[in-house]
Amino acid sequence: MQNLGMSMLWFWICYILVTIVGILHTVFNIYVLHMKPMDSSFMGEGYERAKPWHPLYNILLFSLFGYLYMNGLEQPLLAEALATGAVWAGICILFDVFGWVLIKHPWSLSFRAFYIDYQPWITLIYLAIFLGPIIGYWFAR
Repeated sequence: MQNLGMSMLWFWICYILVTIVGILHTVFNIYVLHMKPMDSSFMGEGYERAKPWHPLYNILLFSLFGYLYMNGLEQPLLAEALATGAVWAGICILFDVFGWVLIKHPWSLSFRAFYIDYQPWITLIYLAIFLGPIIGYWFAR
């Protein structure tokens, strides 16, 4: 990678931002739209209704941050965009195992809930993260 430090900076800012947006959407659904919150056996209507929007947040934000990274390179190359997309998606896949499945918190999910019940959304999210730098490259060149 041409600039691993900048790539990681843009990645982590985007990852945190997209996570906050997703959480705020669920909170909005529960408190403003009065959808049912989670309980001990169900993530709740507020979360379920937000899930189809998650890939959209990811494609928009990761494309923007992919553009910021690629535009900051002296010579952006498609190979760099592909490598960056692969690294970003790979980090997300690994980090999500810990952040959403293994580390227990009120919104953590089981392996089944995250990798099977969250289909097709989780696959589309990872695809969006991979494509973000590539889309960013097309805008930066």
